[in-house]
Amino acid sequence: MNGDTMTDTFEITIDTMAHGGSGLGRHSGRVVFVPYTIPGERAEVRPVSEKGRVVFGQGVRLVEASADRVLPRCPHFGPGRCGRCQWQHIAYPAQLLLKQDVLADQLERIGGFRDAEVRPLIPCSLEWGYNARMTFNVVDGELALPAAGQDMTLHPISECHILNPDLLALKDSLDLETITGLRELTLLRGSDGATMLVIRTHDDEPPELETDVPMSVNLLSSDNEPVNLIGDLHARYTVKGRDLRVTAGSYFRANLTQLERLVDVVLETLGSTEGQAVLDLYAGVGLFSVFLSPRARRVTLVESHPQTVSDAEENLSAFSNVDIIEGSVEDVLGELDDQYAVALLDPPDDGLSVEVIDALVALRLPRLVYLSGDPATLARDGKRLAAQGYTLRYVQPIDLAPQTYYIDAVALFERG
Repeated sequence: MNGDTMTDTFEITIDTMAHGGSGLGRHSGRVVFVPYTIPGERAEVRPVSEKGRVVFGQGVRLVEASADRVLPRCPHFGPGRCGRCQWQHIAYPAQLLLKQDVLADQLERIGGFRDAEVRPLIPCSLEWGYNARMTFNVVDGELALPAAGQDMTLHPISECHILNPDLLALKDSLDLETITGLRELTLLRGSDGATMLVIRTHDDEPPELETDVPMSVNLLSSDNEPVNLIGDLHARYTVKGRDLRVTAGSYFRANLTQLERLVDVVLETLGSTEGQAVLDLYAGVGLFSVFLSPRARRVTLVESHPQTVSDAEENLSAFSNVDIIEGSVEDVLGELDDQYAVALLDPPDDGLSVEVIDALVALRLPRLVYLSGDPATLARDGKRLAAQGYTLRYVQPIDLAPQTYYIDAVALFERG
């Protein structure tokens, strides 16, 4: 490092926040990433590793603190501890502004959208205890989450402040040592307050279970097939007055307090769909189509997971204008023959494949509404769509994960 060794410390000013949750500064012509820092702070840093002209550092001493720095709530938070939260040291109003800045930066730097309209981020009404579902690894009879850093280790957890309090109480009531072969455990809670364990074992064999705790227990095999062991196979959720069934192993967003706001944002971004045909891609259990169906001539859902398709069929059984197709989006798009006015895209965090983008372009859809869980892939896919004639009109971020760097957003693309 221009004369510095990997054991030397140096002082830097943190200029900005990087995607991934670390502060970013510069030293001796190199970019330096330092976790647990805030833009505007000055810190003494020890280099941990380097790649080309990029240095990954560890804060040794805080020289000048930001006014936005607060005391973390969780004893597991910090270097070498749990990596599930990255921003407990930042006051929540500042977290919102930082997420908006990171989103705008990713859109410009990766996507080339220099003048993108990034609307003010919609905050979460709950800063803590908002997760109604969380998955843990099981190590020697203890629940653990991935540790901070890049060594892929696990950190045992005794408490978690972003987990719903009912699930935290359920966690504390479990005697995991009595569940043989346990590899992974998901705690979840429905809107009705009913709790569930979804477990994975090392050999896919169901363990012997005895419990006095009123909960459901389901085994999820390595091919994601659920096996009911105790209670119900399904969780129940209510969003804006609509009841939804979600089978163990089916995906459903964990922050239930924000779902109503998210649905409102999606419907507003879709605009008027009266008399129109709408595509709902990566549709899951049909959360958005439940609200789209009364507003559209026809809704076509595409979902690849069989059990999730069964949930969608149950959740949309009251509507006669819905087609549900089981299959990958890549395989299905080329077979569609209706004239769709808009497509709703809710892909996994790795975004859209080139095949999907090409198929969407071939359908000549006037509008695309893209739900993103990762600003980098949104920017990448947006750049590909822009090259095919789509214009990014605006992006509306919404916070589904306080105390973390994760950024969710709804983006509108229009053709021409």
